[in-house]
Amino acid sequence: MPTSPYSAALIVGAGPGLGASLARIFTRDGGMQVMVAARRREKLEAIARETGAGVMTCDSTDAASVAALFDAATRHFGAPPEVVVYNASQRVRGAFVDVDAAAVEQAVRITAHGAFLVAQQAARRMLARGSGSLLFTGASASVKGYAGSAPFAMGKFAVRGLAQSLARELAPRNIHVAHFVIDGAVRSTERPEPSPDSFLDPAAIAGTYWSVVRQPRSAWTWEVELRPWVEKF
Repeated sequence: MPTSPYSAALIVGAGPGLGASLARIFTRDGGMQVMVAARRREKLEAIARETGAGVMTCDSTDAASVAALFDAATRHFGAPPEVVVYNASQRVRGAFVDVDAAAVEQAVRITAHGAFLVAQQAARRMLARGSGSLLFTGASASVKGYAGSAPFAMGKFAVRGLAQSLARELAPRNIHVAHFVIDGAVRSTERPEPSPDSFLDPAAIAGTYWSVVRQPRSAWTWEVELRPWVEKF
């Protein structure tokens, strides 16, 4: 029996890990229609075969591409998506004095500007409907900048600030905004890990997203931190 207050979800930045796990739980436990989007279609085919999700390619840094994605999702569902997840990001690692400026700009555009573009399209439709759930995937770097990882911290700090601001602006309009700090490495679904306890299980992460989607509005969460039980913090 579906227990979701919503019927349609769009996952932007989907792949074989968390994106696939979210598609599974939304369809299986929520009875929801799902569309998954990413830059490359090949990342999405297996998710579509397993869950029946719709598939759309999208450049989240391009406003026209994001608008076209939401138009396609609306046609696919018969109405705008009620749950939207922004899961896309890009890392640039290296000594700060050596990292390529163009690569950093692109990484921040994908991680932060893409989150803005997707959130803006989602919020416009959710405000018109009077409800919705807008979820952002963060990381350890959302709250803690690491040496050799300044560009990732730049992008993830920005996403957290965006989510916090939107939660304050949109919650009174019946739109639930939540940010998830994924504090640790996510277990691969494609290869065994030598020490699985040290990794977050993507299905377990998806379970927390699902619980947040189902929260009654009298007790909404705007941020959740998730980490393996052996992770230091």
